[in-house]
Formats: sequence, structure tokens, C-alpha cells
Amino acid sequence: MDREIEIRKRRGTRVLLTVLAIWGLAVAVAAEAGLYGAIYPLLLGPIIVLGIVVPVAIYAVSDGFRSYVEAIGLRPLTAFQIWRIGAALVIFWYGAHNLLPQSFVQNAGWGDLITGFLALGVILLPESRNRYLAVHIFGFADLVVAVGTGLTFFLLNDPRMSGIQTLPMALIPLYGVGISGASHIMAFDLLRRGAGIKHAERDAAKA
Repeated sequence: MDREIEIRKRRGTRVLLTVLAIWGLAVAVAAEAGLYGAIYPLLLGPIIVLGIVVPVAIYAVSDGFRSYVEAIGLRPLTAFQIWRIGAALVIFWYGAHNLLPQSFVQNAGWGDLITGFLALGVILLPESRNRYLAVHIFGFADLVVAVGTGLTFFLLNDPRMSGIQTLPMALIPLYGVGISGASHIMAFDLLRRGAGIKHAERDAAKA
């Protein structure tokens, strides 16, 4: 039985990585072709949100995908957020070259940096429900603040926001945010159900 579960996990991982690769490539091609710069800027908000909603909707209706996420557990979902350290460095670089508004850089950059290091710290420690919950609450709140700040500057017609429509910056809001947001929501569901963590009750008591 364990071997069968492991085979399913590996198959599920291959499918997931393929989908993510195609998604990332599509975003990169669209950005390189100037498609994001050609659309009305405020439409980027719904596109970013759609990147979160679609994976969550699939998770909600697919027993197989839900079982796969539960099988891999909270640790990989949390470890994924470490990528946001790199995202923060890119945002800071854009800010240093005046390619993004400073308020956006401060809100999005520092939030991503803190989230990434929190995730790194948590996965280096024994599994704990409370620590996982703290990372995902902070990380999701950071996404809300970052997207909200970005939309505000688009409403203000700040020309520097055009930076997120080109590579490599476009990969952060139009690809990474969707995966991060969806993984946060999936983590919340696992935590709600007491799933995806080994010895959940024992570790929660120690936290």
C-alpha cells in the first residue's frame, strides 16, 4: 500500500511540475511579446487573482489533487514560500533603479523577504501546526497588501508600474503570486482538517 501511495505521489509530482512549467513558460512568452503591456493595466489584477482561484478551484473539486496535496503535506507547501526571498531581491533591484514606486517596493519587497525567511526557519524546525499557520497567515496577508498596493499605483497611473509587465518582474505577480496564494489556501485547508502534518496533535501541543 505504501509503495502504491509513493508511486501516485511521484506521478502526481510529475504532472504538477509539467503544468507549472507550461504556466511559467506561457507567462514568460506573453511578457516577452508585450501582451501584458498591451492590455488595460487594471485588468492585471483579475488576471493575478485568477492565478490563485483556478488552482484552488481544481483543489476543491478534484479528490485526486486534494489527496495528492495532503500526501505531500504542509512542509513542501511551506518550503515553496522560500522562493519569495529571491522575489524580494528582484523587487528591491527594480526599486533601486526607480523602475517601481518606492511604496510598492517597501510593501511587497519586505513582505516577501520576511515570508521567505519565516518559511525557511519553520521547515528547519520540527513540524508544528502553529508555526505553519503563522507563516501562511503572514504570507497570504503580504500577497493581499502587495496586490492592493500595485492596483492603487495603477489607478494613479504611475508609469513605473509598467515594470511588472516585463521580464523578469512579470513572473512574480503573474506566476509566483498565483502559486503562492493557492498554496497558502491549500495549507489553510490542511490545517483546518488536521491533515498534512506528522504527529499533528503532539507537535501542536509542543508549539
